[in-house]
Amino acid sequence: MTEPLGSKDQQHPLYGRDRPLIDILLAQGATDYNLSELARLKIRYQGFPGARDIQSNLDKVLQSWGLTEAELFEKTRQLHDIGGIYKTRGKKEEQDWN
Repeated sequence: MTEPLGSKDQQHPLYGRDRPLIDILLAQGATDYNLSELARLKIRYQGFPGARDIQSNLDKVLQSWGLTEAELFEKTRQLHDIGGIYKTRGKKEEQDWN
């Protein structure tokens, strides 16, 4: 019997880079930087057909910090309005859209 098309989980191309970050989030508290990282990763993996362990761990972090997803996004919008969460290494302003 064959699997229906689209039912197989995929490997996210940034899984190897994101896994250590998620382990850090699981071990640390809700700093401004960590809140921003959690929101960024929630958006990256939202609706992705795979990386179930990462999606589950992101939800665990959110729950352990006592936040809903809506509250997380509201807090991070406020943080980004203030600016300076992600310091750039170069001279020009850069954004990470990965």
